[in-house]
Amino acid sequence: MTVDPQQLESTRSQLRKAMPVATNWAYFDHAAVAPISGPAAEVLRNWLDEAAEQGDTRWLDWARGLGEMRSAAAALLGAETGEIALVPNTTAGINLVAEGLDWQSGDNVVTLDDEFPANVYPWLNLEYQGVETRRVATNDGRVDLDQLAAHCDAQTRVVSVSWVGYGTGCRRDLAAIAELAHRHEALFLVDAIQGLGVFPLDVRSTGIDCLSADGHKWLLGPEGAGIAYVSHDCLARLRPIGVGWQSVVHAQDFSRIELNLKPTAARYEGGSHNMAGFLALGASIRLLLSLGVDNVAAAILDITDRACEQLQSMGAKVWSPRSGAERSGIVSFELPGRDPVAVRRHCLKQGVALNCRAGRLRISAHAYNDEQDLAKLEDALRSAT
Repeated sequence: MTVDPQQLESTRSQLRKAMPVATNWAYFDHAAVAPISGPAAEVLRNWLDEAAEQGDTRWLDWARGLGEMRSAAAALLGAETGEIALVPNTTAGINLVAEGLDWQSGDNVVTLDDEFPANVYPWLNLEYQGVETRRVATNDGRVDLDQLAAHCDAQTRVVSVSWVGYGTGCRRDLAAIAELAHRHEALFLVDAIQGLGVFPLDVRSTGIDCLSADGHKWLLGPEGAGIAYVSHDCLARLRPIGVGWQSVVHAQDFSRIELNLKPTAARYEGGSHNMAGFLALGASIRLLLSLGVDNVAAAILDITDRACEQLQSMGAKVWSPRSGAERSGIVSFELPGRDPVAVRRHCLKQGVALNCRAGRLRISAHAYNDEQDLAKLEDALRSAT
């Protein structure tokens, strides 16, 4: 990726101005729960005022806002709007496939052994139907395609992986994994929560069949509002779940009871939406799109590369893969001889937000993090005992 230094600093500066948290924290915990953007906060405040002062007289305006949010999500993915479902979280999107396929006893799902539980439990829950979950070992997050292929067979129905490992920060080659899955006539599902919005992705050219991501991490939205992508081809293969009054073509005709499902992924949105949450998420997605996802990615890789240099100068051991396209906004590291939980607690007291995963410290930097934040991080880590 070619980096224009002026563009990089422009992207960082513009996004930082839109992030109120930057005045209070050196925030390096976007892989857990990110602060919401300024535009998202403004939408939430406006919605709250309207809901309190005008009630549902503004409902049609909110509904139009949801349509705009759906279009923005489709643009982010290179998808069609009819392939986007609004879901409350990543787990819900994964379960559209886990609960929607016509499983047969003896079928199997292939995933990785370092997946976040959201991409494990929906598959383990299929054991009662005779479905096996096969978990393939990784090497610090790196996927061995030969090992992945060795776990697939004629009864593999789904290959499901995270785009970016939540513990290691390793970014995976989705196109290569998609080709492998399709070679075995399996669906390819991606848990995209640790990369969506900050790294470019085109679901069509990559070969992704289904995808899910909540908006409360890198997308800078509130919890409880996420998106799922279900390709048109997959809609016909999945049994609709969560069906309700909004699932049908005539959703606003309450007196007409006829199960005529929408021909789009909106069929999964059975009941009332989290209006405030989705409207706010839409504001953050539009912010990221306006900056250019390529530019956001460049700023994130730049700041995490510099963070790794800083950490190594302090004697830290960086565990995250940091070469080429494997890099992400997540950096997992150890400070020899120091308890990661105690270090995190100390850092929080110093105004530096980071986290612990798998017995290691983890920073997850966004495009607005800057040199000032890095200096605060270094001071906090050096003073931790």
